[in-house]
Parts: sequence; structure tokens; C-alpha cells
Amino acid sequence: MSISALVRPRPVHQAADLLAAYLPGSFFFSSARGVLLADGVHAHVRPGDGSKALAAAEALAAARAAGLPDPVVAGAVGFRPDAPSSLVVPSVVRRADAASEVSAPGAGSGAVWTAVPRPEPARYADAVRRALRLIGDGDLRKVVLARCLELTSDAPVWVPALLARLVRADPAAYAFAVDVTAPGDPAPRALVGASPELLVSRRGTTVVANPLAGSAPRSGDEAVDRERIARLRASAKDLGEHAHTAAQVAEVLGRFCVDLEVPDRPEVIGTPTMWHLSTRITGRLADPGDPACSALGLAEALHPTPAVCGVPQAGALAAIAALEPEDRGYYAGMVGWTGLHGDGEWAVTIRSAEVCARTVRLFAGAGIVEGSDPAAELAETAAKFGTLLRALEVEEAA
Repeated sequence: MSISALVRPRPVHQAADLLAAYLPGSFFFSSARGVLLADGVHAHVRPGDGSKALAAAEALAAARAAGLPDPVVAGAVGFRPDAPSSLVVPSVVRRADAASEVSAPGAGSGAVWTAVPRPEPARYADAVRRALRLIGDGDLRKVVLARCLELTSDAPVWVPALLARLVRADPAAYAFAVDVTAPGDPAPRALVGASPELLVSRRGTTVVANPLAGSAPRSGDEAVDRERIARLRASAKDLGEHAHTAAQVAEVLGRFCVDLEVPDRPEVIGTPTMWHLSTRITGRLADPGDPACSALGLAEALHPTPAVCGVPQAGALAAIAALEPEDRGYYAGMVGWTGLHGDGEWAVTIRSAEVCARTVRLFAGAGIVEGSDPAAELAETAAKFGTLLRALEVEEAA
């Protein structure tokens, strides 16, 4: 038998077909780099208290030895250091080039929704004022405070339709759906979203991170949006908030890279609901064979960035635990995949929701720094809810 007869061509799929093939329990991740759909569980990755990257590398090597042709570790990691993770080596992986166009999903469900904010808006504004006092006392320089919106439908939420609407609304986003069912859940639980923020990507020796911090709502009126973009670019408060995040991301990646490019000033990027200050940081790895330099290893080192936590990190984590009444779970964690040789992509788990039967829990956060205004931060979180509320067709709930 010839060598060529042993080589099977890699299947070619269309992005729209993979999106249509997604069913609850699958892993879906799409970006400008491409689409990955994974099914089944070959092995669970259980790092315990150790390195997730090392546990992933061991699981990938074992899967390859067992004959998996394209093993990856895929899943999600929660926000806090002790938060749960849902990482697996799937049995089957399919890939496609990035989606250029996605057909519209069917008509909306016509569901009737009830919404419960946690905490109430007035209590969130009070938490912002308490955070400002901590900042004024010198205990913190920045802390990101999130709030939750719990929605209940009169019928079970169909996650594939929700995912399709998110991808169609913003094909450039990091769209994802991950099974995060936990013991005690009354039904399967899915983490689904469309994040604008790349935590880290690796391809060969090249790594890219794209932190976002400093935001303004998008109005839909061209003149108003031009004014908001200009104001965001000139805002000392937002530029300072962004600088905290970009500096820490660059410092962490600098530990692993021999070359690092960090732009002097951020750009402004847009989503259908928001404008964000953005810095795209690129580097070249010093030791790409080290598991710590895998996409997951780099993500583990970066997480949580000041974009979702604060500065200093330990103080911000303590303030979040004291000021937020709801546990974030997977919100503001990370979601993505890593392959056998370390390549992969991980996004920050924002613009996301956890869906379980008829219940949907959304989170949105705002960075609190000196000069923050409680009413403005409340409005920013309301605008950030918009991505999921539009996809759920319950925009008015915010």
C-alpha cells in the first residue's frame, strides 16, 4: 500500500453547515480564524488544583496515542480562581473557514418573558459608590462590577436558534456554545454568547491578544456615534481604564515572548451594541513547545485581566466578592480551544448567558475607576445586555 493511500484528506465543511449542525451538548466556537464544532467526549480534563495547560497537554497526548486524528481540548473556565471549569477532549472535531454569511434563523418563538434584576439597579449604583470609596481610599485603582439579569420564559429556550441569531448579528464576534451542565442542574445547561474580546490566540510561534476596556453605547445614529467615538478617544477616564488592562496583558505576554508589539494608543472598535477602546498586542514565543506557551497556558496566565477584574487583582477580587450579590459563574471567564501542538483561541466570556430549560442568566459589567459615575455605569451595563436581549427578542427587559 502506498503512503498516499494512508493519508486521508481533511474533510471540508461550510461554516453555515456547522452552525446548523450544532445541537445542545456540542461545542461550537467561531471567529475570523474559522469555525470549530466538536461532539462527544473522549476524555474529561480535570486539572484539580494544578495547571489546566499541563492537564490539557497530557490529555491531548493520550488522545493522540489512542488514535484521535485531530485532538483538541475545548470548553470554558469560570471567572474566579476556584470557579468550575468544563474542559473536554471531544470525540469528533469538524472545522470550516470563517463564516461569510449566515442565513437568518426561523421566526421568533413568541415567548413571554419575566425579568428579575440581581441586584436592583439602585443597589448596583450603590455598589459603584462603595467601589469609588475604596478607590478614593487608595485600596484599588480599578474594579469591574457586574450585575445579573435573570430571565424566565414560558417555554424552554432553544439554544441552537439563539446561537444562530448571535452569529448572524455579529459574524466578527467570538461566538460560542458550551455544555456546562453541573450536578444538581434540573436540565442541561449551556453557556452561549458572542464575545467581542480575544483573550489570546496562538498560531505557530505567533500570539495575539486584544484587550478591550473603556466603552460607550452605540446609538445607531451615524452623527451621534461619530461624537461618541471622538469622546471615547479623548476620555481621560476611559483611556486610563484601558491603559491598566493593556499594560498588564503586555507584561504577562512579555514573560513568554522574545518580541512583543504594543501600539502606543488604542483604537476604537464597534459591535452592534457598543464601542470599545481596543489594543491589539502581538508577540513571538520564546519556547513554543512548553505547555505554558500553549494557547490555554497563555490564557491561564492572563486570566482574569483588568478588563473583567481590576487593579490590583487580589484587591479587586475581594471587592467583587463583597459587592456583587450574584456569583458570576462562567461570566468573565474564558472560552475556547487548544490543539495538540499548542495552537488555539480563547475569548473572554462576556456578552454571554447561561441557559437552563426556561431560565436565562445574563451578566454585564463596567469598569469602575476614579471619575466613574454610578448612573453612567448602570447605563453601560444595560447597553451591554443588549447583545443577548436582541438575540432572545426581549430587548425591553433591560
